[in-house]
Amino acid sequence: MEEEKLWYVVNAYSGHEQKVKDYLESRRESMGMENNIFRVVIPERTEIDVKDGVKKEKVRKLFPGYVLIEMIMSDEAWYVVRNTPGVTGFIGSSGKGAKPIPLSPEEVKKFIGDGEQAKPINTDVEVGDTVMIIDGPFKEMSGKIESEDKENQKLTVLIDLFGQETPVEVDLIQVTKM
Repeated sequence: MEEEKLWYVVNAYSGHEQKVKDYLESRRESMGMENNIFRVVIPERTEIDVKDGVKKEKVRKLFPGYVLIEMIMSDEAWYVVRNTPGVTGFIGSSGKGAKPIPLSPEEVKKFIGDGEQAKPINTDVEVGDTVMIIDGPFKEMSGKIESEDKENQKLTVLIDLFGQETPVEVDLIQVTKM
């Protein structure tokens, strides 16, 4: 019976995910497990943080304390991963030497993705706040946020245009809180 490579989740000491990934990758090489242990991934997402009009990219761990491993679940591979420093166990295992349950393809896609994803934007603004538009055709105009479309990362801002309150749509990264 030929076993297939599947994704599994291991629990690691929180804050030590990168060390566990490094240990697993070096142990894979040193113990000759290249044909059983393939990829080691820390699920993370790059977000754009906007604070006071300054954009900063920030990498956030999706699941602190967890590392994903693509592997063929053999006794040897299971032993190598289980006994890696910082690994506290597999997720989906009942313990007592039982092998863990792999992730479904849908879960893998959700956690790791297809590669390119839109970068979510975090801002310190919400509906009702007064903001200054810092970019685009309405640059340097201020207004009140009427609505927010988080999915498309857009805001509707009411600005004073020719003496009338006019709604304009701007990107989240085009405003700063006043």
